[in-house]
Amino acid sequence: MSDYPEIERKMQKTCDALTSDLAAIRAGRANTAVLNPITVSYYGVDTPLMQVASVSTPDPRSLLIQPWDGSLLKAIEKAILASDLGINPQNDGRAIRLVFPPLTEERRKDLVKQTRKYGETSKVAIRNIRRDAVEKMKKQQKASEITEDDYKIAEKDIQKLTDDYIKEIDKICDKKEKELTEI
Repeated sequence: MSDYPEIERKMQKTCDALTSDLAAIRAGRANTAVLNPITVSYYGVDTPLMQVASVSTPDPRSLLIQPWDGSLLKAIEKAILASDLGINPQNDGRAIRLVFPPLTEERRKDLVKQTRKYGETSKVAIRNIRRDAVEKMKKQQKASEITEDDYKIAEKDIQKLTDDYIKEIDKICDKKEKELTEI
């Protein structure tokens, strides 16, 4: 019975991971989260871009990347080109500017599909957490550590928790889809 906080923590972690994944989907507006997966070779070590440069949004459609070490400009530019951002960096010798073009209708549909795919993956993860928790309770019941009534109550509670987190995932995905379609 004391496993509920653990189950809830795992489910919340899944929602947080989904939110993080969706933040990296480019929605036609400049969002620094799209740079999170990009790493730059800094003194031979792959370092997240955000740790070697300051990133700002001077206007809604562009990002300005200013490395703290000027020698990193070429490496940053190369890392951005190698990523799947689909944006060509503009290097002015002191900073790199990324200009986000408006999304085409086809690209919007692809991004909505990607959003739904992330949502489905998260739902599967939630259901796996539920399955593992219920199996654990069933083993406890078979070992006579909990009664059958306690098992039934726990199963019902875990299902309610699962349903709540599935609804939360749907809300997160709907919000992202709305963001993608109304620009």
